[in-house]
Amino acid sequence: MSADNESNFHILIVDDDPGDVELIKLALQEARLLCTASVANNGEEAMAFLRQQPPYADQPVPDLVLLDLNMPRKNGKEVLAEMKDDLGLSTIPVVVLTTSDTERDVVASYQLGAAGYVVKPVDIDELINIIRGIGNYWFSVVRLPA
Repeated sequence: MSADNESNFHILIVDDDPGDVELIKLALQEARLLCTASVANNGEEAMAFLRQQPPYADQPVPDLVLLDLNMPRKNGKEVLAEMKDDLGLSTIPVVVLTTSDTERDVVASYQLGAAGYVVKPVDIDELINIIRGIGNYWFSVVRLPA
């Protein structure tokens, strides 16, 4: 998703599946959320992005992270644990957006500090509705730290 002058919020999508990334970006556009989105293709990239390490030194700190669990190099649970252990990153809300609907993944994600857990739907219209709900909640209802 490209940046525009009306964007108020920044979302980091952390997902290794290019098809899922494109669907999430499409859902963000269709939901008409005033946000920009960046993508990290694995957990290592996500942590470099969040810590603004090269090549992400000039990237904004996201207001929300949409995190897949099953990724190579560093999985979503490891990213979540690392974020919540880092005082500079611990207040960024993380919504797990994954294909896994196993109870152990749900419980582990919340224990590690996830703000929400959503199973990716296969239907694009359902995904748009879910993304719209996530966006409305995090950017219209709750107050995020500055």
